[in-house]
Amino acid sequence: MSSTQERTEDTRERTAEQDLPYDVFAKACPSRGTLEHVTGRWGALTVGALHQGSLRFNELRRRVDGVSEKMLSQTLQALERDGLVHREAQPTNPPRVDYELTPLGHEVAERLLALIHCVEGRMDEVLAARERYDATRGAR
Repeated sequence: MSSTQERTEDTRERTAEQDLPYDVFAKACPSRGTLEHVTGRWGALTVGALHQGSLRFNELRRRVDGVSEKMLSQTLQALERDGLVHREAQPTNPPRVDYELTPLGHEVAERLLALIHCVEGRMDEVLAARERYDATRGAR
């Protein structure tokens, strides 16, 4: 049996067990890496910042306060590889590079921003819960 046939059978087995051919809870599933890229601290903030529109590298770095140049570069590369970010290099002197979300990136950003807005809107409750926790278990 060829490796393509084996992959097809594996996919059919997974599909029979669940609605989707990918399972982020499975260790070897490729969706897990993409989820990590999107939901990691810098990935989430980068995707959220680019939702507003195209940004140059330094504009994006200022928007995502606290990210190092190296981490932003690595994050953008991972998101570009996953098809969420498009990188456009302009042939100017000095070179100009713009980053923007792809259609897939916009879809992911919409869902991510809903989560971000939920967390921001409930921070009073989170802070109160932290205080209660620290009071009963000792402050950190």
